[in-house]
Amino acid sequence: MPSTPNESPAWLASLRGRFLVFEGPDGSGKSTQLRRLEAMLKDAGIACITVREPGGTAAGEAIRDTLLDHRQAAMDVRCEMLLYMASRAQLVAERIAPALARGDVVLADRFVASTLAYQGAAGGLDQADILAVARVVTHGAEPHAEPDLNIVFDVDEATAAGRLGLLLDRMEAKGSAFHAKVRQGYLDLVATQPDRFARVDAAQPEAGVFADLLALLASRFGTSA
Repeated sequence: MPSTPNESPAWLASLRGRFLVFEGPDGSGKSTQLRRLEAMLKDAGIACITVREPGGTAAGEAIRDTLLDHRQAAMDVRCEMLLYMASRAQLVAERIAPALARGDVVLADRFVASTLAYQGAAGGLDQADILAVARVVTHGAEPHAEPDLNIVFDVDEATAAGRLGLLLDRMEAKGSAFHAKVRQGYLDLVATQPDRFARVDAAQPEAGVFADLLALLASRFGTSA
């Protein structure tokens, strides 16, 4: 943590060239934390880009409109998964891979883990099938778009629902049972792949979440600064 308001943590430079993914259920506050880290990096003069999923490119935003549209209620989960992957493929090729090649920090609001949680754990698709498609997406670029760390902002369903408000998109409106499965899917990833996934308690106040995020990043990457 910085010792003065204008001082950056010494380890922050170790994030150059890293690909960090902010994950979690809808209402977890992950996007807010991403913006806070983005501001800290820019204040420190460290080049970074932020991307969101689905979207982040012209093609991806068109796909996003389809995926989140309530008129698509009958969409099959396999179609849903493939549309997310199509948006992701364009995002990797157009923005993520070039940024990593430049040595920029890449902060992503969702990536493959979201598909594992939403279309896999909650939607019933086999994880192996999802990962097979994901390999086509992430390994088709140079450098390969493999996250250095997936940060899961964990929050219970009641707290998350209270943060979302009344205007829900198609995915947000899937109901409490669905979102409970999403949350468990994320927790299973943290438990089974601790080298690639880490949990942050997102039910606490925003400042506390950010402090825990910084502590996590310092512990994972600070020694390489």
